[in-house]
Amino acid sequence: MLPASKANVGRANITGIVGSGAYATAADFQRIFTEEMSALYLLSFLLTGAREQAEECFVSGIGECARENRVFNEWARSWARRTIIRSAIRLVAPVQHPEEAMRNPAAVRTMDKLPLVSQTEVSAILELKPVERFVFVMSALERYSDHDCSVLLGCTRRNVIEARARALQHLGMFMNLAVRENAVIELTIARYFPTPAWRGANGLSALAPGA
Repeated sequence: MLPASKANVGRANITGIVGSGAYATAADFQRIFTEEMSALYLLSFLLTGAREQAEECFVSGIGECARENRVFNEWARSWARRTIIRSAIRLVAPVQHPEEAMRNPAAVRTMDKLPLVSQTEVSAILELKPVERFVFVMSALERYSDHDCSVLLGCTRRNVIEARARALQHLGMFMNLAVRENAVIELTIARYFPTPAWRGANGLSALAPGA
């Protein structure tokens, strides 16, 4: 057993390593939301499907991140995006309203900063039903695992897999693509989403049902 004095020194060293500079501050999150405003607003808009709700979700994300005090600096940007997703889930409740009327694709015209080709893709995503839209954005664009999607949305992994398959079929038809084994759907809006090194099978490719 370590003497009390050495144990205290050890605890002090750990505290020094995980000091004030290790965690993201409210100012850090404010900077992230300012620097990545377009990308974070696009994420909010794709999930909520309406300008007013997207703005509410964006503002809620800023407030929630500002209250966090135990997020490591290197995770801050990913945490900001996760906070947007959680805010959108609370706002829209996609699992509780799976058959809600689809969003009006014309709403994409409010995103005048997007290139024309990206606006067309966003319109196609907005035509998806809420659950399909959330699952597609979370798994295909944000690269969340099926397990993470199911936990955040409050549904089963099978629900996630089936919803993504329906979303990909819809987008495949939109892009005149037969979604079959190893078929890949490439969207220009993917440039607005980070591509982590651990990019996995949930990317922009999926097996069609029954393939």
